Amino acid sequence: MDWNGTMRILYFAWVRDRIGLAEERIALPEGVTTVGALKDWLIARGGGYAAALDTGRAVRFAVNQRFAKESAAIAEGDEIAVFPPVTGG
Repeated sequence: MDWNGTMRILYFAWVRDRIGLAEERIALPEGVTTVGALKDWLIARGGGYAAALDTGRAVRFAVNQRFAKESAAIAEGDEIAVFPPVTGG
């Protein structure tokens, strides 16, 4: 996936509703090399990002369509998905 020096972030369910976007493309911020660092950077943007990601509610991340822990590495061109935990039933 080549997004011309950017990464694609997809937001789902109530995360999307709070942020107000289904997706966006951003340049990878300097020093942001993990999912956790990206989460912290997004929270620092304030507004809907903080409302969605800094609530104590669990959110999950996927990097290039694979579940990822906050310690997972990220790079330009990656696709990051942010969503609430999925439960079966």
